[in-house]
Parts: sequence; C-alpha cells; structure tokens
Amino acid sequence: MIISGKNSVLEAIKAGKSINKVFIDNKKGDSFTKSIMEICRGQHIRYDFVDKSKLDKLASHHQGIVAEITDYKYYDLDDLLSYAGKEGHFLVLLDGIEDPHNFGSIIRVCECAGVDGIVIEKRNSVSVNETVFKTSAGAVNKVKIARVTNLNDSIRELKKNNIFVFACEAGGQSVYKTNLTGDIAIVMGSEGFGISKLTTKLCDGTISLPLYGSINSLNVSTATSAIVYEAIRQRKGE
Repeated sequence: MIISGKNSVLEAIKAGKSINKVFIDNKKGDSFTKSIMEICRGQHIRYDFVDKSKLDKLASHHQGIVAEITDYKYYDLDDLLSYAGKEGHFLVLLDGIEDPHNFGSIIRVCECAGVDGIVIEKRNSVSVNETVFKTSAGAVNKVKIARVTNLNDSIRELKKNNIFVFACEAGGQSVYKTNLTGDIAIVMGSEGFGISKLTTKLCDGTISLPLYGSINSLNVSTATSAIVYEAIRQRKGE
C-alpha cells in the first residue's frame, strides 16, 4: 500500500507501521525532510531520494514524500471488547460505507473523540486504503478498526456483552433526548441506502439528529461527528 503526504507518512512511522521504504523528493532539504530522515535511520527504515516524476507516478498529492507500507492489519471484534474506557465501551459500527473520504473523516472524528473502536464489514464496505490514510490525517494509526464477516452477527455479540446498540436513522428518538452513557455502540449507515432493515431491527433503539432545514439528510461523516460528540458530552458529564 502507498501512503503519501507529510502528516500521513510521519504518523505511520511514529505508529510503528511496517514500512518497506520511504521515497523522498531529491530536491527537498527542509527541516521536515531532515527530521524524517533521522527518524527513519533511528528505526532502520530504508529511504531513497528520487525525482519528483517518480513520486507523481506513485501518488497524486504527495508533498514530496511517499511511503510503501504493508496492508493495514485489522483487529478482531474481541480486541475491541477487551478494552473499555472509564465511561464504558463506546464503539462505532459502519454499515456499507463505500466512500474512502467519508471513512477517513469518520476515523479522524472517532480518534479525536476517544472512541474505543470502529467495526466495518468485509463486503460492501470500503477498506483501509491510501485515500483513507490521507483523509484521516494519521488517525487510522491510532484507532482500532475491526473488519468482520457479518455486521449483524457482530451486533448480536455486542448485545450478549451487554452493550446497548443504537441505529442512527431518520424517525428515531432525538439524540439530544437519548441517554448515551454506559456501554454503547452506534451504527451509521451508508451514503445512499442508510442502515439495512434487518440491522436496524437488531438494534436496541433508533436515534436521529433533528433537521430544521429543507434538506432531509446529512453527509454520513458529518452526522457521525454530531452523534459521537453528543455522546461524549453526556459521557464526560459536560
């Protein structure tokens, strides 16, 4: 997998990702480039100076630096269940998110909010790729992401572990009138189809963001941000 850009590459190195090689624009000699070289030497990561034309072939927006890394190593659902913050488990489940920019933005939001982990399904969902890495601004290196075979089976497993699962869908109870403390998981639906009917039915409750304008929906990453931060406000007692 190729990742590009100063922040994405730096965060991947700091996070200890398995990096095969770093490619640096041979005309770059700024302080950032020098610091990257020092870190690479300290961690025994190979780096090569190359022409900008080669970087252009590897990535469209690279800021003079590109890294070749092994594919993202996903967590298991059990890994997410084994840890909970002091306010209890807080997980975000994604049902059919296909846009890597939305996925990357959601990862970034979840990292900033201190969400314990994200669950995605193997089929009909975007995987962690170069665009996700870049859009997340390095957050993908700090959030546990589990990739499961069947999202509904995972919801059943969460419920067995006394985790209350909410579906975020239109027509549900206002998120501002819902108790989001304790052990919870929130399911966010795809950009075009929302959450499947069976998945919604499996959930313990349905929550919604009130809409006061003429447009009847929000972008999924925007909606996730609003939902997650309302949950954090309640959980932190703010």
